[in-house]
Amino acid sequence: MSAPVSQPSDARPSGNARAVVLEDVQKWFGDFHVLKDISLEVAEGEKIVICGPSGSGKSTLIRCLNGLETHDGGRIVVDGTVLTRDLKTLETIRSEVGMVFQSFNLFPHLSVLDNLCLAPQWVRGMKRAEAEKAALALLDRVRIADQANKYPSQLSGGQQQRVAIARALAMNPRIMLFDEPTSALDPEMVKEVLDVMIELARQGMTMLVVTHEMGFARAVADRVVFMDRGEIVEAGPPEVLFEAPRHERTRLFLSQILEH
Repeated sequence: MSAPVSQPSDARPSGNARAVVLEDVQKWFGDFHVLKDISLEVAEGEKIVICGPSGSGKSTLIRCLNGLETHDGGRIVVDGTVLTRDLKTLETIRSEVGMVFQSFNLFPHLSVLDNLCLAPQWVRGMKRAEAEKAALALLDRVRIADQANKYPSQLSGGQQQRVAIARALAMNPRIMLFDEPTSALDPEMVKEVLDVMIELARQGMTMLVVTHEMGFARAVADRVVFMDRGEIVEAGPPEVLFEAPRHERTRLFLSQILEH
């Protein structure tokens, strides 16, 4: 087993209050050590892009932040709440954290509008008229207000992912997590989803994004975190990480991905 890579000083931001804190986080799948001594702090309003080769632990890290995966060691604090397996704690964190997956996970038997209204009505206790008004505003925000009465099967992949983003925003989260949100899309649909995410970033949302879209990282990220073999190898502003990576593992990965 390789020794954990020490965290660079730029993995800990100064200034704004902390939205996410990870301290020596560990995760195992059986005998496989998926996350090794992960320490990272994310300031409110900060945009973090997490990249790395397949199997490096990126998606597992994101899923640990809202309890979709349980961590086996260390400490995770999300929006001031220490993450435990207690159901009330999980509900508190999930009420403040929106997540967008590779697959859209929309309810196929519900219209776009109903997909957005469901959680605010059931979880927040919002009246239907209020939920619809908010949903339509969100659909306008992600540029598909004209699709409100359609069903997911009637939409393109890019449109479905924008609905998924709007649905996550319907709970008015303070933090948004994205797990390779464009990986299941045809190339021509990628830009329309990234444009929505760029606009969301400009509006000040705290974002952690697992992606290989390095153009997005250059445009939006405050920091890029490179992971490999369950470790954070290095982290820094995109202009520094892309132009002068400190570690050979980072250089090799970027040389492969930036060629495409």
